[in-house]
This record gives sequence, structure tokens and C-alpha cells, in this order.
Amino acid sequence: MNEIMQSSAPGPVTDRIRAQLAGLIGFDTVSDRSNLPLITHIEDYLASFGITGQRIVDATGQKASLWVTIGPKDKPGIVLSGHTDVVPVEGQAWTHNPFEMIERDGRLYGRGTTDMKGFVATCLAMVPEMQRAPLATPIHLAISYDEEIGCVGVRPLLEMLSRAPVKPIGCFVGEPTQMELAIGHKGKHGVRATFRGLASHSSIAPRGVNAIEHAATLIAEISRRAAQIATDGPRDALYDVPYTTFLTSIVQGGTALNIVPDRCVIDFEARGLGIQESSDVTGAVVAFAKETIEPVMQKVDPSCGIDFEEILEYPALDMPADHSWVTLAKKLSGRNDHRKVAFGTEAGLFVSMAGIPAVVIGPGSIEQAHKPDEYVELSELAKCAGFIERVIAHCASEGAT
Repeated sequence: MNEIMQSSAPGPVTDRIRAQLAGLIGFDTVSDRSNLPLITHIEDYLASFGITGQRIVDATGQKASLWVTIGPKDKPGIVLSGHTDVVPVEGQAWTHNPFEMIERDGRLYGRGTTDMKGFVATCLAMVPEMQRAPLATPIHLAISYDEEIGCVGVRPLLEMLSRAPVKPIGCFVGEPTQMELAIGHKGKHGVRATFRGLASHSSIAPRGVNAIEHAATLIAEISRRAAQIATDGPRDALYDVPYTTFLTSIVQGGTALNIVPDRCVIDFEARGLGIQESSDVTGAVVAFAKETIEPVMQKVDPSCGIDFEEILEYPALDMPADHSWVTLAKKLSGRNDHRKVAFGTEAGLFVSMAGIPAVVIGPGSIEQAHKPDEYVELSELAKCAGFIERVIAHCASEGAT
């Protein structure tokens, strides 16, 4: 880190990271709001170095990803990827304004400091080093939106990259791993089931179709299957929870105590290992409901039934430990070990949509993400800056590709 701290770029890197992160935290980019002011902020910063990026705007025109290339544009490069959106703060007991960064005891507090504006800020703080280096291999910044609601915003960017004449060598997704190297993460499939029952007065309940009780049958089946998977399903010891998880997370239904409910909505999800796709688990329980629960409802009234819709999906990441990109990642991170993480990232999409090898490595701990008074240790950001410095040095060497 001494080399970075003595850089000829304006100010020590930790001061630059602080300034960048404070700027990013100041934008309220909860996923239901536009991220365009933040994207403009980043574009203006890059323009001060003579760097321009490409916006990939969504259908609403209110959100955009940003693709930036620093170095030669006709050669395969290395991607540093992060998202700009954050989770909501409503209902959380923050002790300060969550969209104003404060520093206390070596920690930087604010919504998104860990997940994951800290990584984006560090990348931006290192732009002077990237620009000054004689890059033989380009460095790309992939800055996306709507990761928190299903890794949505990166997909148009990846569709663009899948058609590009020159594809990147690989990608580092900077989600919080405390700068440990993650070569895998679970995939996720979320489903909403809407039970259409038949309302009646509760005094003649058998003449109705109780949507909540039929939903409860499915909830019990989900719980039963989750326990069975935990005991008998495939396992991967590199995960802290070494098997596929399956649960119901939201239940809504009923209007009054004396009315047989004619509607109930449940949301359920599976987070699957790379060797067991999440959609296989959810698909099996959907088939169970169609074959077992729905006929019972329709026996009373044919108009009753269950409607299913996919509400969220992203693939698992399962990079082979001996893959050349993993080997390079270990070299640049200064680590010989690797792990897998249960939380989802955009890394699996880089692989599945664009054929770009990807790993996850970033500052901070997932334990701090999504909580009130979210923070990242300044020391973690300094370690991340050291990692990016090694990426720059590698890309400046003749043998980078």
C-alpha cells in the first residue's frame, strides 16, 4: 500500500476513497428510484480525466448502467463490476441520515457503504492510477442498477457485451467478501402463488373454498421439502449453509374473521447450489400444487385455482477452482484459498449471459449489508485499493492477456 499512498495522483488514496464514497452515499438510489443523477455524477468525474463511458438506459429512461473502458479499446480487458442501487431504509433505526456518510473509529457509515458503493468508490478513486499506467490490457468499469431486486439492470449491458467483437478476459464483482476470493454463489428463483378461492359466510364455510388454508398446504409442503433437502440433498462444504435452501417469505390473505377468504398470495424462494438449480426445486413444488391442491379446490368450484408467476431469478456461479481466471484472481488478491457465498451477485450472469469468467471479491462484510447503521471499515477499502493496484500493474505488463 505504500506505493499507492505515495502516488502522484491528487491526495492519498484513502482520502480520495472517502471523498468518492461520500459523494456516492449522498445519492438516494434505493431501487425504486432513478440512478441517473449518480450516473451523471460519475460521468462528470471521469470526464475530468478525459474519460467517457457508454450509458445503457432502461426502457423507462430513468435508470442506466455505465460501461467504461480505460486503455486500448480493441483488446480483451478486465472488468471491475459494481451496482449503484441500495436497499430501502424505511422502518430501520438509523442513528444518523443514511444518505450522508459519517466516519467514526475507522468506519464509514451510510446506506450502501458495504453493499456496494464502497467498491465502486474505490474503483473511481483509482482512476488516476489507471489512466497514468501504460495499459497493455484495458480495464473496464461496469456500473449497474437494480441488482437488489434480482440482478436486473446488468442484463442489457451483458447482452451488449455478448455481441461485442472483443470480449473481456474476466470480471471481478466487488460484492463484500472481506477481500476473500469467492468462486461460487447460490442461484435464486422466486415464485408468487396466487390462490383463487370462493368466498362465503364463515357460518357455511364448507360451501366456500378457503384460499388461505389451501395456501397453508403448499407452505407446509415447502417446509417439508426444505427439511428433506437439508438432510438428503446435494452438499457443498465451501458454503456456510452447504445445501439448497427453500422457504416461504411472504403471506397475504383474508379480509374479515367471518368471511371464508377467496384470495391468498404467497411468495417463496429457493437458493440453490451450482449443482442443483433453484428453478428445479420451485418447479417441483409448483407441479405438486397443480396436481394435488388445485384439483381439491376445483372440486368445489371449477373457477378456483392457483396462478404462479416468476418474480425473480438469477443463476448460480460455480467457477472451477482450477480455471485460469481463478488462478489469476488468486495471484492478484494475494490469496491461495477460495470460498463460496450464499448471497447472490451479478457474477453468475457474466458467465451465463456473456461467457465472461467471473469471481467475487470486494471490501466489507455481508454481515453489515442491509442493516441500519451499515458501515465499511476504511482498512477494507485500503485493501481493495491494493488489489486494484495489482490489477493495474498486471494490465500494464506485456503478459496481461
